Amino acid sequence: MNSEMATLDVEFEQQISSTRRGARLARLLAEQQIQEWGVPYGCEFADAVTTVVAELAANAVLRGRVPGRDFSLRMVLGDVLRIEVSDAKGERRPARQPDLLPHVAGGGYGLVLVEELADEWGVTDRNPGKTVWAELTWPGSRPTPPSPNMGQNPARLS
Repeated sequence: MNSEMATLDVEFEQQISSTRRGARLARLLAEQQIQEWGVPYGCEFADAVTTVVAELAANAVLRGRVPGRDFSLRMVLGDVLRIEVSDAKGERRPARQPDLLPHVAGGGYGLVLVEELADEWGVTDRNPGKTVWAELTWPGSRPTPPSPNMGQNPARLS
């Protein structure tokens, strides 16, 4: 057995209404959660995380919405920060278009931002729907999240 302690992953997950207000809430929750995990407010990494969450949540609300169904935001801090946004519409899958900026009036640049900010991103199937995920590597040493015994409960944010 390796003498080094294994790095434990910490997780945040929240169901959010599939509305524009819900997309904004996802960004705010992500911003608050990474601060609780020790990521300084306003640093380049924090800005990248909130931008990726905002873009993925906006896509879930605008293109993945099924009436009466929520979307979910899940973030797992391990060796990388993995962001997952799941919606109920599996047939609307975002396309990868490296090196091409979409020329869509009023939007269409969200996944270009995700492509630029994330180390990796993709789409996986789920039942029902899909999960769009992105992974970002913390540029320095990994922030140390608070101990789970300190009363940190992501459900309190609902």
